[in-house]
Parts: sequence; C-alpha cells; structure tokens
Amino acid sequence: MSAGVAEPVSPARGGLKSLLEADFADGTVVRQNVSLAELTTLRVGGQADWFAEPQSQADLSALVSASREHGLPVTALGLGSNFLVLDSGVRGLTVRLSAGVFAGIEADGSRLKCGAAARMKKVAAEARRCRLAGMEFFEGIPGSVGGGLRMNAGAMGSELFDVVETVRFMDPAGEVFEMSAESIESTYRSCPLLKNQIALGAVLKGEPDSGEAITARMAEYSQKRWGSQPKARSAGCIFKNPEGIPAGKLVDELGLKGATEGGAMVSQEHGNFIVNNGDATAGDILRLIDRIRERALAERGIELQTEVQIIGREDGRV
Repeated sequence: MSAGVAEPVSPARGGLKSLLEADFADGTVVRQNVSLAELTTLRVGGQADWFAEPQSQADLSALVSASREHGLPVTALGLGSNFLVLDSGVRGLTVRLSAGVFAGIEADGSRLKCGAAARMKKVAAEARRCRLAGMEFFEGIPGSVGGGLRMNAGAMGSELFDVVETVRFMDPAGEVFEMSAESIESTYRSCPLLKNQIALGAVLKGEPDSGEAITARMAEYSQKRWGSQPKARSAGCIFKNPEGIPAGKLVDELGLKGATEGGAMVSQEHGNFIVNNGDATAGDILRLIDRIRERALAERGIELQTEVQIIGREDGRV
C-alpha cells in the first residue's frame, strides 16, 4: 500500500480491536488506557480508553471513520490548554494532533496557512516576521490553532475568527471539507460547527503594518497578561464573561479569590482562573466550579457558563 494511506483491518476480519491496533503506513500507534493528565496544562484527569497521535491526515481519517462505524466517540485533544478531563477518564478514542504534518505555518502574501497543531504563539511570531497585523493577541494564547478555532479563542478584545478566511475540518465520517469564515457561525468563545468535527487548519488574513508597531503591541499584550494572570498550572479562563461584568471581577466581588477545594484554588491573581496547587483532582476543580456558579446565581442572579472544555463527564452539566 502506498505511503500516506492507512491500512486498517476490516471489521469482518477482526472487529474494533483489530481496527484500532492495525499497522498504519505512516506510523500511527494506537494505545489503550493512556493517562491524559500529563497531556493537559491542569495536570488532572483519568485515562483515555484509546489514544492516538495520527502521523498523517490519511491515518486520522481511517481512525475517525473506523470509530464511527463501531459507535466509538472521538475526542480531539490538541495541546490540552483549555481542557478539564474527568477523573473517570474519556470514553472512546482520543486523538492528539501533534505531528509536524498538522503543525505547519505557510506564508502567502497577506495570508498564513496554519495547521491545527500550530501553536498560536508561533503563528503570532510568523505574522510579525511577515509584518502582518491583527494576530498580535495570539501571543498570549497557550493553545493551538485547532483548539482556538473550536472555541473561537480570544484575548485583548479580539477573537480568532476576526482574522479567519477559511477553515479545513474533518467530519465524523473521516471526510475533509473547507468552508469560508463567512459561512461558519462563530460566537463569543464558540464555533458550533467544530463541536463535532475535527479542525485541521485555517487560512488567516492579516493587514500590512510595520514590524515595530506589531512588536510594540505584542509587548503591551504580554505585559498585561503576565501582570494579571497566574503562573501556576491552570486551564486559562474557567468561565465565559457574563453580560455586564468580567467573570474574574465577579468572582472577586463574591469574595472567592483564594477559595479552595482539595488541591484546587481560585487564583489570587485573577478570579477567573483555578489553579492546581500540586495535588488537585478533576473532582476538586469541578466542586470549586460548582461552588462559584452557585454563589453567582444566588447572590447576583448570574448564571455562569464554563469556557474551559470539560470532557468525559456524563451528567450533561456545563
């Protein structure tokens, strides 16, 4: 079989286990019962039933289509910077796009073609090198382009979809599509289309500007970020900002900065961050989230919604 084409075993010849343990032409290895804690910035959570880091788009497509055929849910993890994994783990197949084939950044005039695994910080640096403005705020986002697309990541008053021209993604059948940003619904910290699809990359469009001006804005944003955000292990902002007040300010006004549950604590630096003091569990963090939400609703009539992506939970809460 030619390189780049996955070689799964057919269901009739071995079933799901054989499909997921097949030899892939591009070297993808599928493992069982893999701890996800070390693959997230919070360093908490249980195991993935099945885990793979696809080495090519063809291998990813084969894995996704095989999982669908057998009713196996698929979760795309990315860099794990905005995820809270349940202690009970994640059912089905978890894929992490980390191979170089998914991490490319190619400049073409005023556009950057970015793979899903490209780090947002690297995209910001490449945009600066190409003297393209509009992506300076990427510097402060610790995740990848794929994760940023899924949640329409933002900072400093800007959002990723402000600069997106097109998006490539894979559907649950393993088929690849490309759509223009104009035809994709994107809202505050959400891109509904990508909730059940796997982002493969995007074309981003910048505006010409001087390198000095771009560098100055990046430095300003970096200073603001490091002056207000914790350096301890976290998953970034826990809650979406409700109408009328930033979530961090609300938590501060509720007197919950420094509140703890087990090894989890509301950051003293920023009320919208929960940090892992070293021995936290996902359960500790969930209890702290629920405690904050209950206080916000009871005392201010505000129903906080989580921005962090909680995966593995079975009760449907947000």
